[in-house]
Amino acid sequence: MLREEIEQVEERILRAVTRAGRRREEITLVAVTKVVPAPLIREAYECGLRDFGENYVQEFESKVPSLQDLGGARFHMIGHLQSNKSKRASELFDVIQSVERSKLARRLNEATKPLDVMIEVKLSAEEAKSGAAPEELPALIDTIASCRNLRLLGLMTMPPWTDEPEPSRPYFRRLRELAEQHRLPCLSMGMSHDFEVAIEEGATHIRVGTALFGPRKKA
Repeated sequence: MLREEIEQVEERILRAVTRAGRRREEITLVAVTKVVPAPLIREAYECGLRDFGENYVQEFESKVPSLQDLGGARFHMIGHLQSNKSKRASELFDVIQSVERSKLARRLNEATKPLDVMIEVKLSAEEAKSGAAPEELPALIDTIASCRNLRLLGLMTMPPWTDEPEPSRPYFRRLRELAEQHRLPCLSMGMSHDFEVAIEEGATHIRVGTALFGPRKKA
């Protein structure tokens, strides 16, 4: 069943890159595994997936003992990260996509291993959304550049939720413009319902959960 879902997502990616005149190799599929149990993550790995995104440090920490032998797997922190959890996050994850403050960047830099990071940018007025404002990017980019253990890949964003993909396009386009302005190569944007639009607008990383693992069960 999971293999079939992966194949369907891959078909959607291929159609999108064809429309956009891009190559499949330009897109990293990050499987969002929030509330997905470790055995299912292992099954996804066996099906060929290598990048996995988690929202909570504590939840992922409980899965790590069962996943340590997955060679080549990369784990991305994609949820809001509090500074007081930065040390543990730096130990658990390979990529932190949700850096939004200089204080957090400096805390992550104290890690004993190099980390790839992205800056989360807030492009909507929704209070529930996290991220740095566009005008805050120059200072935050400078801070990260001064952190010897951090490598800045690019930008990440989450547009306001909608059932339709097209309303997300202006937010994706704006993120691409900001990345071009600051000469950053990577764009993490697009989820299960709108990643085709994100690919058309330049996404390099798409974060897909529901289309792979089904709707998350409510507690």
